[in-house]
Amino acid sequence: MLPQQVYAFPMTLDAYRLLANAVLVAHLGVVLFIVAGLVLILLGGKLHWRWVRNFWFRVLHLAAIGYVVAESWFGIDCPLTTLEQWLRQRAGQGGFDDDFIAHWVGQVMFYQAPPWVFTMVYSLFGLLVLASWLLVRPMPRARQAKSATSP
Repeated sequence: MLPQQVYAFPMTLDAYRLLANAVLVAHLGVVLFIVAGLVLILLGGKLHWRWVRNFWFRVLHLAAIGYVVAESWFGIDCPLTTLEQWLRQRAGQGGFDDDFIAHWVGQVMFYQAPPWVFTMVYSLFGLLVLASWLLVRPMPRARQAKSATSP
């Protein structure tokens, strides 16, 4: 068996900070996908945009908010937040104050409120996403596949 050091990849403080920022930006991307996705679905339903009825897009969107709602109901910390904070600790950062990207993206995404507030907001948003399945129905997969192959 090889010593533990052979498996370790030496990381600098800057590398940990860069990875933490990347996780934070990815996290923001997930948030934007969930929030903007619902806005675009509802708007696209009114404007007859076909892509908002894409079955797999809608399933992925519903799964994303469903995961967030389940986390909040079961009191599970978001793995992206946990990973980011772990990376920041390894980078020697105590929070978001030392880095421009982390500070501003963190300001946009993280608010101070009791946990029940977030559970309620996530749950209500999840209900809105479910309602969007009735308001702007996804195209059935069979019809979607036929539509993609026809000219």
